[in-house]
Amino acid sequence: ECLGLVGHNGAGKSTLMNVLAGVLPPDSGRIEIAGQDLTHGYSVRTAHAAGVRCVFQELSLCPNLSVAENARIMHPALRGPGWQRRAAELIRRSLDTIFPGSGISPARETGSLSIARRQMVEIARAFTVTDTPARLVILDEPTSSLDSVLAAQLLAHVRRFTAEGGSVVLISHLLGEILATADRIAVMRDGGVTALDAATAFDRGSLVRAMGSVVPRGADETRAAVRTATSTPVVRARPTPASIELVAHPGEVVGLGGLSGHGQTELLVRVFDHAPGTEVAGPVALVAGDRVTDGVFPLWSIAANISIASLRRFRKGPLLDPKAERAFAEDWRARIGIRTPDIGNPILSLSGGNQQKALFARALGTDAMIVVMDDPMRGVDVGTKQEVYGMIREEAARGRTFLWYTTEMDELAKCDHVYVFREGAIVADLPRAEMTEEKVIHASFRADA
Repeated sequence: ECLGLVGHNGAGKSTLMNVLAGVLPPDSGRIEIAGQDLTHGYSVRTAHAAGVRCVFQELSLCPNLSVAENARIMHPALRGPGWQRRAAELIRRSLDTIFPGSGISPARETGSLSIARRQMVEIARAFTVTDTPARLVILDEPTSSLDSVLAAQLLAHVRRFTAEGGSVVLISHLLGEILATADRIAVMRDGGVTALDAATAFDRGSLVRAMGSVVPRGADETRAAVRTATSTPVVRARPTPASIELVAHPGEVVGLGGLSGHGQTELLVRVFDHAPGTEVAGPVALVAGDRVTDGVFPLWSIAANISIASLRRFRKGPLLDPKAERAFAEDWRARIGIRTPDIGNPILSLSGGNQQKALFARALGTDAMIVVMDDPMRGVDVGTKQEVYGMIREEAARGRTFLWYTTEMDELAKCDHVYVFREGAIVADLPRAEMTEEKVIHASFRADA
């Protein structure tokens, strides 16, 4: 079966799965696999030998190794002469099975891949088999960096894997994925399971209520206000000579759609850097989607991570006022709902979703009137998403402009208009009144593809 596991950020989902994967020792209770009590001395090696695999929300690949070498790490049986060739064939076969036509070379250095492709490699590695089985695969936010096409391919593979007798624990904040894929659903809150039933016993509203969140508001309320294009644009950018020009006005929420890896992130970086060929009126704040690589300062506190982009306002002569800096961070912790007992704790003490909230606080706390967001809702729960959507609407109403790259169609529907990318160029500009999933997907593929 596929067991769906849902809950707010910080509810304990990833911690519980780290226990099951052998990464963290259990404080109490038992770990039983196939009726055998394995609690004593349970470790990563024990879990792997028993057929437990885990795709972590924070990717665990070694960036300086090739794709094939990362596959070898999971399979000590791949040794002796020719192990590189066997490892390459193993991971290539798994990639082709789950993500047909991915084109990821086993010889490619993992660190040079986009976050979506790194996620694909980590997923494919979890399903590989040599001398140990793959009985239970834990997928912790596996589609958070994948576009709709790649996500559909993965979920189809999950259904094939479970139909053949395998088991999957699927953790996702995309409740539609859970409802469509899981056989049963467990809801966690504050470290405990508060609901467990067949997937057919839930709908989106009942899942949200079981998580202890507010029910999402109606579609009309969750949309940003439509902006008139009479004011002077604050951003102009044309990714390629043949591309449609991106134009953003004050107070607009502009969506960037299309398949992942087709130039959306690159355009956001150009705007953020005020690169040649782009016209940007004023400073720009960034909310990174790849928080591990581009977002958090891992050795710093939560407060320091929030305040780093606003240090000028804390100047007291030649020094910084630590009390003002902490008060600023505390204010944003409360406003955006970062769950922590102490804002001075290390940023890595937070769950992934709460780390992402800290990145939002950092960007929205600046004076920048332009904010670029690179698929920022990765690993963020549904209740928090509603809160952040509300903050974006409020900031846009004050004249702030947002460029929002997202792989979620529901989020594109909240934008004033959507630019669709294909092969590095903008190929369509869809006003919200004309924006449909069918039109976005149609524009994402060449007519002769």
